[in-house]
Amino acid sequence: MTKKVKEYRIHDQPVEDISVLEPEATYSYADYLKWNFEERVELIKGKLFKMSPAPNRVHQGISIRLVSEIAQYLKGKVCRAYHAPFDVRFPHSKETSDKETYTVVQPDFCVVCDPEKLDDAGCKGAPDLIVEILSPSTSKKDLNDKFYLYEEFGVKEYWVVYPAKKIIEIFYLVGDHYSRSQKYAGSDVLHSQVLNGLKLSVQEVFEGI
Repeated sequence: MTKKVKEYRIHDQPVEDISVLEPEATYSYADYLKWNFEERVELIKGKLFKMSPAPNRVHQGISIRLVSEIAQYLKGKVCRAYHAPFDVRFPHSKETSDKETYTVVQPDFCVVCDPEKLDDAGCKGAPDLIVEILSPSTSKKDLNDKFYLYEEFGVKEYWVVYPAKKIIEIFYLVGDHYSRSQKYAGSDVLHSQVLNGLKLSVQEVFEGI
């Protein structure tokens, strides 16, 4: 027996209070665009996920260092780097409408090498590389829901940063699956396949954190 999907009754007016939303309903990007409340949220397969409050000091420190190093590497190149808050939508095709798009996330950091995917709203389609910095409140989502989401939509590299362990793990897309990963720690120098030629000292990323 097919489970009946509880569709969300789209409001004609902007939604100012998150409490009026129905937790079990299925939402689209068209709904998302009408939400004007303060809380940051993501949609994964139409389901609402609240994001954690403002990142803590450690998270911010790691993010700034990664952004700085990768942005420096990308100077003069086609690829562009973006950090949260930055909307990444995952439609099933270029022609998919906002009402038919059920996933929009805000990765901590991403790199987009196809200018055609960029618009004023953010990125429509899979970035080439995504970085998520784990926190206690987001680790389950980042290691499960987002892992399979990024795999399904073809994100070529998925970096997971473990602040407490001072490890960066990179998952590489081979065919349709993340079939292998590489962990970098200590004095390791991180290498990326998407950002060919990038050399990133893991020790420097976590230094003083």
